[in-house]
Amino acid sequence: MEIITKYFKDLTPAQIDSFIKLNDLYRQWNEAINVISRKDIDNLYTHHVLHSLAIAKVIKFSPGTSVIDVGTGGGFPGIPLAILFPEANFHLVDSIGKKIKVVNEVVSSLGLENVTATQSRVEEIIFRYDFVISRAVISLPEFVQLTKKNITRRSINPLHNGILYLKGGELKEELIKTGVKNKVYPLSDFFEEPFFETKHLVHLWF
Repeated sequence: MEIITKYFKDLTPAQIDSFIKLNDLYRQWNEAINVISRKDIDNLYTHHVLHSLAIAKVIKFSPGTSVIDVGTGGGFPGIPLAILFPEANFHLVDSIGKKIKVVNEVVSSLGLENVTATQSRVEEIIFRYDFVISRAVISLPEFVQLTKKNITRRSINPLHNGILYLKGGELKEELIKTGVKNKVYPLSDFFEEPFFETKHLVHLWF
Protein backbone atom coordinates (compact mmCIF):
# COMPACT_ATOMS: atom_id res chain seq x y z
CA MET A 1 0.00 0.00 0.00
CA GLU A 2 2.94 2.36 0.67
CA ILE A 3 3.69 2.48 -3.03
CA ILE A 4 0.29 4.11 -3.66
CA THR A 5 0.78 6.85 -1.07
CA LYS A 6 4.30 7.36 -2.42
CA TYR A 7 2.85 8.68 -5.67
CA PHE A 8 -0.57 9.88 -4.52
CA LYS A 9 -0.07 11.94 -1.39
CA ASP A 10 -3.47 13.66 -1.18
CA LEU A 11 -5.68 10.64 -0.59
CA THR A 12 -8.53 10.96 1.89
CA PRO A 13 -8.75 8.52 4.83
CA ALA A 14 -11.67 6.81 3.06
CA GLN A 15 -9.62 6.34 -0.11
CA ILE A 16 -6.66 4.98 1.83
CA ASP A 17 -8.98 2.55 3.60
CA SER A 18 -10.40 1.35 0.26
CA PHE A 19 -6.96 0.83 -1.24
CA ILE A 20 -5.86 -1.13 1.85
CA LYS A 21 -8.94 -3.36 1.60
CA LEU A 22 -8.09 -4.30 -2.01
CA ASN A 23 -5.34 -6.63 -0.82
CA ASP A 24 -7.54 -8.93 1.25
CA LEU A 25 -10.43 -8.73 -1.20
CA TYR A 26 -8.37 -9.80 -4.19
CA ARG A 27 -6.51 -12.48 -2.26
CA GLN A 28 -9.84 -13.89 -1.09
CA TRP A 29 -11.53 -13.86 -4.46
CA ASN A 30 -8.44 -14.98 -6.35
CA GLU A 31 -8.53 -18.25 -4.40
CA ALA A 32 -11.98 -18.96 -5.85
CA ILE A 33 -11.80 -17.24 -9.24
CA ASN A 34 -8.41 -16.62 -10.78
CA VAL A 35 -8.51 -13.01 -12.03
CA ILE A 36 -4.85 -12.25 -11.23
CA SER A 37 -2.01 -14.68 -11.86
CA ARG A 38 -1.34 -16.59 -8.65
CA LYS A 39 2.35 -15.76 -9.07
CA ASP A 40 1.50 -12.09 -9.40
CA ILE A 41 -0.86 -11.54 -6.47
CA ASP A 42 2.04 -10.40 -4.27
CA ASN A 43 2.60 -7.62 -6.80
CA LEU A 44 -1.01 -6.44 -6.64
CA TYR A 45 -0.23 -2.84 -5.72
CA THR A 46 2.60 -2.28 -8.22
CA HIS A 47 1.51 -4.35 -11.23
CA HIS A 48 -2.23 -3.73 -11.01
CA VAL A 49 -3.29 -0.88 -8.72
CA LEU A 50 -0.47 1.59 -9.42
CA HIS A 51 -0.41 0.59 -13.09
CA SER A 52 -4.12 1.45 -13.28
CA LEU A 53 -3.55 4.77 -11.53
CA ALA A 54 -1.05 5.84 -14.19
CA ILE A 55 -4.08 7.24 -16.00
CA ALA A 56 -4.51 9.69 -13.11
CA LYS A 57 -1.04 11.09 -13.82
CA VAL A 58 -2.34 12.32 -17.19
CA ILE A 59 -5.90 13.37 -16.36
CA LYS A 60 -7.94 14.28 -13.30
CA PHE A 61 -11.46 13.29 -14.32
CA SER A 62 -13.91 16.15 -13.86
CA PRO A 63 -17.06 15.51 -11.81
CA GLY A 64 -19.66 13.83 -14.00
CA THR A 65 -17.13 12.29 -16.39
CA SER A 66 -18.31 8.96 -17.81
CA VAL A 67 -15.74 6.20 -18.33
CA ILE A 68 -16.05 2.69 -19.72
CA ASP A 69 -13.39 0.11 -18.84
CA VAL A 70 -13.33 -2.46 -21.67
CA GLY A 71 -12.01 -5.93 -20.84
CA THR A 72 -11.77 -5.00 -17.18
CA GLY A 73 -10.87 -8.51 -16.00
CA GLY A 74 -10.88 -8.31 -12.21
CA GLY A 75 -11.55 -4.57 -12.26
CA PHE A 76 -8.42 -2.93 -13.62
CA PRO A 77 -7.96 -0.11 -14.33
CA GLY A 78 -11.55 0.80 -13.41
CA ILE A 79 -11.76 0.05 -9.67
CA PRO A 80 -8.59 1.91 -8.57
CA LEU A 81 -9.64 4.91 -10.67
CA ALA A 82 -13.18 4.80 -9.23
CA ILE A 83 -11.68 4.99 -5.73
CA LEU A 84 -9.56 7.95 -6.76
CA PHE A 85 -12.33 9.79 -8.63
CA PRO A 86 -15.58 9.28 -6.69
CA GLU A 87 -17.41 11.98 -8.65
CA ALA A 88 -16.78 10.30 -12.03
CA ASN A 89 -18.89 7.36 -13.25
CA PHE A 90 -17.34 4.06 -14.29
CA HIS A 91 -18.88 1.24 -16.33
CA LEU A 92 -16.74 -1.92 -16.17
CA VAL A 93 -17.29 -4.44 -18.95
CA ASP A 94 -15.94 -7.94 -19.55
CA SER A 95 -17.25 -10.86 -21.58
CA ILE A 96 -16.40 -13.39 -18.84
CA GLY A 97 -19.08 -13.67 -16.19
CA LYS A 98 -16.79 -14.99 -13.42
CA LYS A 99 -14.63 -11.88 -13.69
CA ILE A 100 -17.64 -9.58 -13.49
CA LYS A 101 -18.77 -11.50 -10.39
CA VAL A 102 -15.45 -10.63 -8.71
CA VAL A 103 -15.78 -6.99 -9.82
CA ASN A 104 -19.28 -6.73 -8.37
CA GLU A 105 -18.21 -8.31 -5.07
CA VAL A 106 -15.22 -5.97 -4.72
CA VAL A 107 -17.33 -2.94 -5.63
CA SER A 108 -19.98 -3.97 -3.11
CA SER A 109 -17.43 -4.60 -0.34
CA LEU A 110 -15.89 -1.17 -0.89
CA GLY A 111 -19.26 0.58 -1.16
CA LEU A 112 -18.35 2.19 -4.49
CA GLU A 113 -21.50 3.92 -5.70
CA ASN A 114 -19.90 5.25 -8.90
CA VAL A 115 -19.32 1.85 -10.52
CA THR A 116 -21.54 -0.47 -12.55
CA ALA A 117 -20.36 -3.73 -14.09
CA THR A 118 -21.74 -5.68 -17.03
CA GLN A 119 -20.95 -9.03 -18.60
CA SER A 120 -20.87 -8.03 -22.25
CA ARG A 121 -18.74 -7.69 -25.33
CA VAL A 122 -17.94 -4.11 -26.26
CA GLU A 123 -19.55 -4.67 -29.65
CA GLU A 124 -22.88 -4.89 -27.82
CA ILE A 125 -22.43 -1.65 -25.86
CA ILE A 126 -24.36 1.19 -27.53
CA PHE A 127 -23.83 3.93 -24.95
CA ARG A 128 -21.30 6.74 -25.32
CA TYR A 129 -18.72 7.85 -22.78
CA ASP A 130 -16.16 10.59 -22.35
CA PHE A 131 -13.34 8.08 -22.15
CA VAL A 132 -12.71 4.43 -22.99
CA ILE A 133 -10.00 2.89 -20.81
CA SER A 134 -8.30 -0.49 -20.96
CA ARG A 135 -5.17 -2.49 -20.24
CA ALA A 136 -3.92 -3.97 -23.53
CA VAL A 137 -6.70 -6.45 -24.25
CA ILE A 138 -6.09 -6.49 -28.05
CA SER A 139 -4.02 -4.60 -30.62
CA LEU A 140 -4.48 -0.83 -30.72
CA PRO A 141 -5.92 -0.66 -34.27
CA GLU A 142 -8.51 -3.32 -33.45
CA PHE A 143 -9.39 -1.64 -30.16
CA VAL A 144 -9.89 1.71 -31.86
CA GLN A 145 -12.23 0.20 -34.43
CA LEU A 146 -14.31 -1.54 -31.75
CA THR A 147 -14.65 1.40 -29.37
CA LYS A 148 -14.68 4.62 -31.39
CA LYS A 149 -18.48 4.38 -31.58
CA ASN A 150 -18.62 4.63 -27.79
CA ILE A 151 -16.99 8.05 -27.42
CA THR A 152 -19.24 11.07 -26.98
CA ARG A 153 -18.51 14.42 -28.62
CA ARG A 154 -19.31 16.53 -25.56
CA SER A 155 -16.24 17.41 -23.54
CA ILE A 156 -15.99 18.37 -19.87
CA ASN A 157 -12.28 17.63 -19.36
CA PRO A 158 -9.15 19.50 -20.50
CA LEU A 159 -7.96 16.33 -22.27
CA HIS A 160 -9.66 15.39 -25.56
CA ASN A 161 -12.35 12.75 -25.19
CA GLY A 162 -11.03 9.44 -26.46
CA ILE A 163 -9.20 6.26 -25.54
CA LEU A 164 -6.71 5.83 -22.69
CA TYR A 165 -4.88 2.57 -23.29
CA LEU A 166 -2.22 1.03 -21.04
CA LYS A 167 0.20 -1.00 -23.13
CA GLY A 168 3.82 -2.15 -23.07
CA GLY A 169 6.46 -2.65 -25.71
CA GLU A 170 6.96 -1.09 -29.13
CA LEU A 171 3.97 0.99 -30.23
CA LYS A 172 5.02 2.89 -33.36
CA GLU A 173 3.66 0.47 -35.97
CA GLU A 174 0.34 -0.02 -34.18
CA LEU A 175 -0.11 3.73 -33.74
CA ILE A 176 0.43 4.34 -37.45
CA LYS A 177 -2.19 1.72 -38.28
CA THR A 178 -4.79 3.36 -36.05
CA GLY A 179 -4.76 6.45 -38.26
CA VAL A 180 -5.92 8.69 -35.41
CA LYS A 181 -4.37 11.44 -33.30
CA ASN A 182 -2.39 10.16 -30.37
CA LYS A 183 0.08 10.94 -27.63
CA VAL A 184 2.23 8.40 -25.79
CA TYR A 185 3.20 8.83 -22.15
CA PRO A 186 6.03 6.57 -20.88
CA LEU A 187 5.08 5.38 -17.41
CA SER A 188 8.72 5.63 -16.37
CA ASP A 189 8.14 9.41 -16.41
CA PHE A 190 5.75 8.93 -13.48
CA PHE A 191 7.00 5.86 -11.59
CA GLU A 192 10.58 4.79 -10.85
CA GLU A 193 9.97 1.06 -10.34
CA PRO A 194 11.57 -1.24 -13.00
CA PHE A 195 8.18 -2.74 -13.89
CA PHE A 196 7.22 0.51 -15.62
CA GLU A 197 10.32 0.89 -17.81
CA THR A 198 8.63 -0.56 -20.92
CA LYS A 199 5.05 0.45 -20.11
CA HIS A 200 3.11 3.30 -21.72
CA LEU A 201 -0.20 5.11 -21.56
CA VAL A 202 -1.56 5.92 -25.01
CA HIS A 203 -4.15 8.66 -25.48
CA LEU A 204 -6.01 8.44 -28.81
CA TRP A 205 -8.67 10.85 -29.99
CA PHE A 206 -10.67 11.64 -33.10
